[in-house]
Amino acid sequence: MSELTFEQMLDETFKTIHAGEVVKGTVIDVKPEEIILNIGYKSEGILTRNEYTNEPNVDLTNVVKVDDTMEVKVLKVNDGEGQVLLTYKRLAADRGNKRIEEAYNNREVLKAKVVQVLDGGLSVVVDEVKIFIPASLVSDTYEKDLTKYADQEIEFVISEYNPRRRRYIGDRKQLLLEKKAEMQKKLFETIKVGDTVEGTVKNVTDFGAFIDLGGCDGLLHISEMSWGRVENPKKVFKVGDVVKVLIKDIAGEKIALSLKFEENNPWRDAASKYAIGSVVTGRVARMTDFGAFIELESGIDALLHVSQISKEHIDKPSDVLKTGEEVTAKVVDFNEADKKISLSIKALLAPEQEAGRDDEDVVSVDIDAVISGESEE
Repeated sequence: MSELTFEQMLDETFKTIHAGEVVKGTVIDVKPEEIILNIGYKSEGILTRNEYTNEPNVDLTNVVKVDDTMEVKVLKVNDGEGQVLLTYKRLAADRGNKRIEEAYNNREVLKAKVVQVLDGGLSVVVDEVKIFIPASLVSDTYEKDLTKYADQEIEFVISEYNPRRRRYIGDRKQLLLEKKAEMQKKLFETIKVGDTVEGTVKNVTDFGAFIDLGGCDGLLHISEMSWGRVENPKKVFKVGDVVKVLIKDIAGEKIALSLKFEENNPWRDAASKYAIGSVVTGRVARMTDFGAFIELESGIDALLHVSQISKEHIDKPSDVLKTGEEVTAKVVDFNEADKKISLSIKALLAPEQEAGRDDEDVVSVDIDAVISGESEE
């Protein structure tokens, strides 16, 4: 019977390993770019930073320490220098593939940090498996700039799983739409016409503002922004403003909003303030060829017809008036139902000289003084 050499006896002392085998090892030394493990084999195992993780520039001394145990996969039994090359990230990826497959089949919601913002979307890593979320599936609205998602944890589902091509697609938009639909359902179950609700300005256009009510957007039309006149919504609101609005109408999924609260309605006591015969003062808000609109207060404009500006003929109001000018006039008509008030400066002017009266008895009135809000005694 032949005797075993020392090398043969040494080989029998340690287990045998094969490439692709999963083994457990104990960390015996750690360097920033390399981990050395005792895997129960005659040679030590070497785990480089590149085979530990896909994340760049990781200092391995910050993630593992001596005496830690970990499972690794054998890449090469002998690297040419008698060392065993190991990989951790490929074993994690193998297990991650299984994890992703289960998440895909069960439609599990996953959470991961965005590790890279790309031109076409976001990249996240789950158990060492890279998952791509296209820009079109990042949000339920178009977002040109995705940099705000860098290093942020986001939730998503796996919408495509193809391990053969290493194609793993995530979908965040789907979750947002589902959440929005749930919030919308709850919103419509709780609101009704006449309610006052709080919302956030989402977008401002020339014709109004869209208010996020939490699950659905409502339109605050320019005509409903004030009892007065609003020239440009963008001068009144900005994105992010929090406002309290009135639910004016609900038609299907469309919600019309208003800021015309009844307690602020200037027409509530207009009948007494602007009764026929009252003398009022206001400012010229705008002019047309047929007359000037006088703002008596915010939300109440009255018409001063061109024929009522002076006893003398005037072709158009702009011949004697200018926008912003203050005028004093008499209320000659009040229509509360149609919210219309008619004014006259002529009615404040002295009546024409009665027949047979001397010129010295005639009372003269300065029309310019009346227009400017002054009156002569």
